[in-house]
Amino acid sequence: MAVVLPNAQLTVYALAHPWERDANGVPVPPNPNQKPAPRGTWPGAVIEQPDASWTVRLDPQAWPVKEGDTISDETGRVWTLTSTRNHRVPGCPDADYVQATATLNPPEVP
Repeated sequence: MAVVLPNAQLTVYALAHPWERDANGVPVPPNPNQKPAPRGTWPGAVIEQPDASWTVRLDPQAWPVKEGDTISDETGRVWTLTSTRNHRVPGCPDADYVQATATLNPPEVP
């Protein structure tokens, strides 16, 4: 098993889930110009991949997070999560983590 060590202090900004629905029952996303309150800051890891996407490892205390939520680090970089999974290791809660993929906002220019 490979271990990814923390390389950043990550702050989670989680949107309200599930989204509110309009009169027709259609989910209405929150205002994109209004940032949610920070949920917390924990040690985590962000690693850029060859395809310019990012692999993210969050502390299990950050769960639940969903696609569209954002995280930031102590340098001011911000990522939008594109997939999330709560990874639990049976019998070993110290190894639990939240696995995610993300895109950097704004993306880096080559």
